[in-house]
Amino acid sequence: MKNHTIVDVRTPEEFMGGHVAGSINIPLQELVERESEVMTLAQPILFCCLSGARSGQATQYFKSKGLDCENGGGWLEVNQMLNTEG
Repeated sequence: MKNHTIVDVRTPEEFMGGHVAGSINIPLQELVERESEVMTLAQPILFCCLSGARSGQATQYFKSKGLDCENGGGWLEVNQMLNTEG
């Protein structure tokens, strides 16, 4: 998981309240208009949010575009996994 680019699709307000270190905040509602930006990020990409619902939508959308990505679920779980790897 450490080789993934982590994209948090929560709102900027949620992101400011806590996030995975080094993650990029691109809110779900901005993903389509920022698609070219997402497509240039280093792959694989791990999307996360609060519960995994919004990141699931992002993953489904970008997989259909051919992006190497997966749904990491909630950011707290992703953070915990990263902290226990290594």
